[in-house]
Order: sequence, then structure tokens, then C-alpha cells
Amino acid sequence: MADINLEDYSVYDHLTDEELLQIAVERSLCDMHPLPASGQRSASLSTSADPPPEPRPRNLDPPQLPPSQPPQPVHVHNYEHPPQFLYKPVNTGKHRKKKINTGKHFINSGNTGKLQTRAINPTRQLINTDSTREKPRKTQINTSQHWETVINRCTLKNETALLLAASQGNASCVDFLLRHGANVNTANKAQETPLFTACEHPNEEVVELLLRYGAQVNLACSQGESPLHEACRHGCLRLCRMLLDAGASMKAKNIYNIQPLFRAAQNGHGESLQLLIERGADVNGQAGDGASPLYEACKNGHVSAVQALLALKADVNRATNAGLLPLHVAVKNNHKRIVSLLIPLTSRVRIQNCGISPLHIAAETNRGQILELLIESGFNVNAELSDERAKMYEDRRSTALYFCVSNGNLQAAEMLLEAGANPNLDVFNPLLIAVRLGWMDMAELLVRYGADVNARMFTQPSAFPSTILLGMESPPILKLLLDNGCDPSLCFQCSYGLKPHPRRPSSNIRDVLCVFQYCEVISSSHLCQISGPIISMLLDYVGHVSLCSRLLEILDSRSDWASIKLKAVPPHPLMQLCRLKIRCLLGVQRLKLIHTLPLPVRLIRFLCYDLKCPLT
Repeated sequence: MADINLEDYSVYDHLTDEELLQIAVERSLCDMHPLPASGQRSASLSTSADPPPEPRPRNLDPPQLPPSQPPQPVHVHNYEHPPQFLYKPVNTGKHRKKKINTGKHFINSGNTGKLQTRAINPTRQLINTDSTREKPRKTQINTSQHWETVINRCTLKNETALLLAASQGNASCVDFLLRHGANVNTANKAQETPLFTACEHPNEEVVELLLRYGAQVNLACSQGESPLHEACRHGCLRLCRMLLDAGASMKAKNIYNIQPLFRAAQNGHGESLQLLIERGADVNGQAGDGASPLYEACKNGHVSAVQALLALKADVNRATNAGLLPLHVAVKNNHKRIVSLLIPLTSRVRIQNCGISPLHIAAETNRGQILELLIESGFNVNAELSDERAKMYEDRRSTALYFCVSNGNLQAAEMLLEAGANPNLDVFNPLLIAVRLGWMDMAELLVRYGADVNARMFTQPSAFPSTILLGMESPPILKLLLDNGCDPSLCFQCSYGLKPHPRRPSSNIRDVLCVFQYCEVISSSHLCQISGPIISMLLDYVGHVSLCSRLLEILDSRSDWASIKLKAVPPHPLMQLCRLKIRCLLGVQRLKLIHTLPLPVRLIRFLCYDLKCPLT
């Protein structure tokens, strides 16, 4: 021992903090008061006023080891510079580079031999229970007491050596610990038992050992999950059989009211589903939100699990608390093959009672292929949302077509319209959406299939069509509406006439939309640069009208707009009056059939306001 190099700090690794502090004090005292040549310590030190001797260089004499008994208290006065050595052993975290291997390391590495060697050492813990190392006990203990104390020691997370070994899948360590009395049912702070962790990290050999030593199969964790839940989640068929044979409950529910069968369905394990149902599990059981195992399998797109459940007579018409069927969630998550399996089995009456059609969901989520499949299967393209579901949307939308238009999905909208969808069923006409957003192609499509070009907004009562109100910023769309029968004559029916108009409180567009008179809208600041051409276009589609004082004021504001006023002054051209009369007799719905009339091409182009027609 005298040859030990005390400047090598690795020799202190096996000592406790108290022993390190004791060595530090002893070493500092040795530095301050050199011992006699004989190496014997005096019984006491002088406390006289004599100044302390000058410290010697530390490399002159070999260091003295501390005695087995602590020294008597020493009082040293005028201690100006404490010895540096006092700080070195205490700050062990700074100098110690190596950590003693604990039982947890042996468990993780599967080293059963070292684990056994550490376990039979009565002065060492099997696993560290906290961050501070306990002082080794000097008293002898008998073997049975030692095993009982050491094997079931826990970490700060209440993890036993057995639980750690089970989570790592080290069967040899598990076997060793069980043979020496480890408690097989001790859980950690999350209430996870060794059996639960062995199923969470599937290991058949470990599970078999734990069950052989009496592990309880129905102990659940803090989330209510049982070992059978975990085995079903991983689809381990043999584990499921072992647990069921040991008495695992198939009716165990977690905090979300989910049974093991749901875990197998959620993860698409068809064989596990079949095993559980053969053992008596409820194929139509429901979770806390009303979802069934079939609903969960459809949601996650597990075709094999869906096929297995359908073969086991799962109810395809059982809805969740939200009123959705398995078909709805399969459409939402774009599982086309599952949708094709469910369509012939799902009741159309049950779908109607749900208040929402799969077409609505396909249109809302842009599932084009599934939308086509549903249309081909005969689903009603004019099905409307129930009042309760329509109220969930600010615009009170109700048809699948509206969802397609609001998403800008031209192809899906065309599929619905070709299948017979009515573009005028919604409270807020889909055409208004296309006009407001400037979608020319969408507006043309809707107009071609009979959308109301004179549609009004229920939130904006006005004396003129709302389509004109929303289309003024896009002249091409406005002309499209006028060509197809939009009536602009109401725009010139002003209640003020030639009288002065009251001033608007502000020029904010939000205030403008609250004004019912067309002349107030067209005179707003954001339209002042294009108001003249817009008025000119509207006059081409009307007969005898009068311009109010506000419209005259607008046209007088620019000299190049002076000719526009002449369009409203009678007499009007006979050709224009004849064209208006013919279009009026045809009616709005038949205007799109003008091209089929047995008339000269030039005349048809004239009636359709073709700007290239020489008649105009």
C-alpha cells in the first residue's frame, strides 16, 4: 500500500465521498505538519502561537497513508493559504474519467457472468439506486438476506434489474434473476411490469420465463395497456397465444376504452384478429369514440385486416359517435381498395341518416379516383349535408359540387356536373365562388351546366345580381355572365335618379359591399379606373335606361368617356333592340342553344355578342 501513487486519481474510484474527504484532510495535515522520521503520529498537536512551519515541496517525501482510525480534531490558526490537495479528491466529477460498470451495464450487454459476480458481492449494489454511491457495509449478511436485498433493488424510476433485463430481451439475465428470487411483478413508476416490457419489446423466450415464474398477465400500465395490448399491437401471434393461455383478458380496456382487438386492427394484424375473435373477442366492440375494429382497420388502410374482419361478420354499418361509417373514413384517407370492398356492403339508408355522403368527403379532400368510383357506383351526386353538418361551415355549403368548386378542382366538378349535379342547390351559389376568385374556366363550366347567372348573395341583399357585383373586377368573366343571360338592367334602377346622392361615410370596400345601389358600388375608389368601360359594357345589354346623377358624374370625370353617355340617349339602334328582344324571347336557359338554331353563322355570332361579327 505504501507504493501506491496518490497523485493518480483513478485509485480513489472505489472510495466513497466521506472516505475521500477524510483522505483530503489527512493529506493536508501531513503537508502542514511533517511526521517524525519513525513515522509515528503524535497523540496531539501543539496549538501554541508559534507560526506554522513553511510547507515543504510535495515531491520530497513519499505521501503517508491515512490511519485506520480518523485523527483527533486539529485547530490551526492563521490559515491563509489552504493546501491545494484538499480540493482535488472532493471534486471527483472533474478528475474521474472512468465510471464503474454497474449491473445495468451488464444487463444491457447480456453479461450474465459479471452480473452474477456483482450480485454475490455483499459490498456492492446490483444496480445504482441513485446518483450518490453508498458506503460499503462492513458487516456480514447471510446469503438469503443478500439475495432478497440486492436482486429487487430499484433505480430512481423504480426499475428493477429484472425489468431492465426483460426490456433488453436478455433471456439469460432474466433466467438468472428469476432463479435467485427476483420479484416478477414489480412495476416501474409508469406501472409497467417486466411482462409488459417483454411484450412491448417482443421476446418470446423472456415472456415464457416470466409466465413460468408466475407473472400476472392482466396487470396494466398507467395508460391502461395490458401485455396483451402490446402483443396485439406488434402482431406476435405466439405471444398472444401464450398470454391467452395464461389467462389474459380480451376485454381489458385502456383509458380510451380500447381493447386488445383494436390494437390488432389498428396495425393490420389479421391473424391476431382471427385468434382473438375465435377466443371470444367482440368483433363489433366500440371504443370511447364509438369506433369499431373495422373502422380502425379502414382508417389505417389495412386491406388484409379489413378482409379478415368482413369474413368474421364485422358490421360495416356501425357508426362512430360522430356519425361516420367505415366507408367515410376509408374515403377520407384515400384507401381506394378498401372503399371498393365496403361500397356493396354499406347501406345507403344508413349513409343518408349520417347526414353526410362519401361524395362530400371525396370532394372536400380532393380524392378524384374515389369520387369517380362512387359516382360509378350510383351514389347521389345531389346529396346534401344535414343542417347540423352544414352549420359547421360559415357559407352553409351543402353539396359535393360546392366542395369541388371551393377547392378549384375543375376535373372533379366536371365529373359531378356530367353525372347530373345541380349547380344551384347551395345557399351560396358555387358560381359566385368562381366569379369572385376570377376562375374563368370554372365559371364557364358552371354556366355551361346551367348555373344561375343572376345569383344573389344571402348576406348581401341588393337590387342587382351579385354576380355583377363580384365580377366587375374581371371584365372577361363579366362578359361571360352577360352573354349567358345575366340581367344588367337592374343596375340602372337608382332610387335617387337625377337627384344628388348622399355621400358615402368611407371608401372602404367593406362599406361599399353594404351599399345596395349599383351606382354607389361602381363609384368606389378601387373601381374608378375601370368604371367607364364597365358601364359601357352593361349598356350594350340593355335597352331604354336612364343614367342617374352618380353615373353621369363618373362618366364626366374623364373626357374619353363622354361617348359612353350617348349609348343611354334614345333613340337606340334598331339592331340592338332586335337582338335584345330575341334573347329575351329565348330565355336564359335556352341562350346556350342559340348555336343550334338554323340561322346564318353571322346572325348567330351577332346574337351571341361576338365582337368579331361585322354586324356589330
